[in-house]
Amino acid sequence: MNPSRRDFLQKLTGATLGATALPFLANAEPDVEATPYAGPVLRVALLGLGSYATRVADAMKDCKMAKLVGAVSGTPSKLDDWSKKYDLDKKNLYSYQNFDSIKSNPDIDAVYVITPNLLHKEFVLRAAKAGKHAITEKPMAGTAAEAREMIAGCQRAGVRLMVGYRLHFEPHTREFIRLRESGELGKVMHVINSTGFRIGDPNQWRLKKNLAGGGSLMDIGIYSLNGARYATGEEPIWVTAQEMKTDPQKFPDGVDETITFQLGFPSGVIASCTSSYAFNAQDRFTLIGDKGFAELQPASGYGPTRGKTNKGPIEQPIVTHQTLQMDGMADLILNKKTISPPVDGEEGLRDMIVIDAIYEAVRTGKKVVIKS
Repeated sequence: MNPSRRDFLQKLTGATLGATALPFLANAEPDVEATPYAGPVLRVALLGLGSYATRVADAMKDCKMAKLVGAVSGTPSKLDDWSKKYDLDKKNLYSYQNFDSIKSNPDIDAVYVITPNLLHKEFVLRAAKAGKHAITEKPMAGTAAEAREMIAGCQRAGVRLMVGYRLHFEPHTREFIRLRESGELGKVMHVINSTGFRIGDPNQWRLKKNLAGGGSLMDIGIYSLNGARYATGEEPIWVTAQEMKTDPQKFPDGVDETITFQLGFPSGVIASCTSSYAFNAQDRFTLIGDKGFAELQPASGYGPTRGKTNKGPIEQPIVTHQTLQMDGMADLILNKKTISPPVDGEEGLRDMIVIDAIYEAVRTGKKVVIKS
């Protein structure tokens, strides 16, 4: 392992995430000697057993600090299949109807909600009321108002609320952030983020307003938005936005196909961002400073993430994002740590405030001042 990579991993395990070593980073690259982990383990149930939940479950097989122990679904056959595939005890399997009885199950510590967007609030609040830590996929809610309800509910219950910002643990992304924080790129001058893909099945939930809460912005565009925030280290104070729709049948009212949006930051930096369901090969984050640049491409996909700067490639370990994310979140919960950028409910709320403002800017055609 080269010195720069070693230094980065030491900073990640030390200053950024706390002094306690993170055993899951032993899986980051083959030449790092693995140390057996004998500490506490976060026992997790996944709620909503779709394709992404399967990806998370498969990734968790390699976790050290997090373990898949339960599942929640509205489809009995899925629960049977998951019980066999992941060796889950039947007492840890729940339907949506009897989910609240999880309160009396001491063998489950946390519930990861991986449902359509507009169902996040209901299940996070139910998990919190049952005394379980809650992790929810992005975006954390349909609106900023819903996000605030979720934060308040988890605070009342005394449980942690986290949002699935897997990139906040990903090594290339962390190096991208470190380059900005260290000043190696100089003063940030401009940010250009673009995320998109050509969406398929017109009947899927992502194209239904009552389940998704929107369109591409609520799915893939949140990466451009969140990336602009950690690329600058600032919170946006205004937004302008434009929507383009080429297929009104596939993308009905309230379901955006393509949105371009511009974020203004207190320092004067402007981020130019795109979110689209209309075309492929859009997955690039670029930070331009007065001394250099950093770019990730692919930036937000499941990997492998790649990057470069004006000095050459960004050399970081290739990891399974969800393995690192779940072990990282387990460490945060079990050891009461924080990470920067955070992965908590407040971070999710900040994105939702901006998303609300973007949709308002599209609707009105005007610059919208962002209020916290």
